[in-house]
Amino acid sequence: MKEMTSLQRCMAVLNGDIPDMLPVIPQSFMFAVETAGMKIGDVNRNGRKMAQAHIISQEKYGYDGCVIDFDDATIAEAVGAKVIFREDEPATVDEGCPVLKDLRDVYDMPIPDPLRSGRLCEWLEATRTLVDAIGDRVFVMGRADQGPFSIACLLRGTTQFMMDLLTEDKQLINDVLEYCRKISAVFAKAQKDAGAHATSIGDAFAGPNLISPDMYREFALEPERKLAKDVQDYGIPFSIHICGNTNGIIQDMGTTGARILEVDWMLDIKEARRLVPENIVLMGNVDPSFPLVIGTPIDVDAAVRDLIEATQGRSHIVSSGCAMGRNTPPENFKAFIAAARKYGSYEEILRLQNK
Repeated sequence: MKEMTSLQRCMAVLNGDIPDMLPVIPQSFMFAVETAGMKIGDVNRNGRKMAQAHIISQEKYGYDGCVIDFDDATIAEAVGAKVIFREDEPATVDEGCPVLKDLRDVYDMPIPDPLRSGRLCEWLEATRTLVDAIGDRVFVMGRADQGPFSIACLLRGTTQFMMDLLTEDKQLINDVLEYCRKISAVFAKAQKDAGAHATSIGDAFAGPNLISPDMYREFALEPERKLAKDVQDYGIPFSIHICGNTNGIIQDMGTTGARILEVDWMLDIKEARRLVPENIVLMGNVDPSFPLVIGTPIDVDAAVRDLIEATQGRSHIVSSGCAMGRNTPPENFKAFIAAARKYGSYEEILRLQNK
């Protein structure tokens, strides 16, 4: 098969075709910053520096796509949340100072302007800069920060919102989630306008690490469905990432309509590939701790081999299961990409699919 560019490789998978080799899009924003000799505190208010970190890292290691990410605090900050900035770790929302002191405050909340509110413009600047520099050959996923349920937790305070789910009027809860869906959609659409090839949200608070699968289906699933449709109707592929053990909700996630599901390392990806329609791409899911940080290159090679055998390369983008640590050894990252090239080649995928 003729060799593809990284962008062509990713688009082939999104179009349901077998590429020359499975694309690699690591969740590597912290690793990229470290590779560029910076600290996350240097870039989380500077989109051009974040883009430069991705450019340096992608050119050094040769992977196929970059995920624009800064932290999980930006969209909440844009509508009034207090944020704690740290030198070596992503910024975080100060949940001790909730924006929504009462859920009914949501009716007076603003819709952010992606070009002017908080640091949203810096994320978009990172996307534009990256697209201009390498977007003709490398896939750029402009994350739109957090999903509806997670935004609600950050604006209200997670513990208090969990209590609200049990005590408050269901319509009021739905109104809060609808507001959070709207502001997430505004940012996701702005990522398309900035030139991203795809956009995504993280909705970790909607996962089984915090709420049960039944609660996910009751409160988080429908906002994600509406968000996926709204954003994709705007003309850009949409992805959902939920951290943790999503085995109990992966089939539901497959009904959101999102074109990509970014899945964490605790998910049984072989079973997920069986449960999720094949027109939905699974992106993942090598454990970012072991083997990527504390394993050896041999461990990494084996993990990637097993991962690709589990999906048989069907609608699969190889990635880390969650954000890679900035302390990931370079030799392990090189082994990660080399293994994906070896076990994810066109010939190997045909062999796996015809066993």
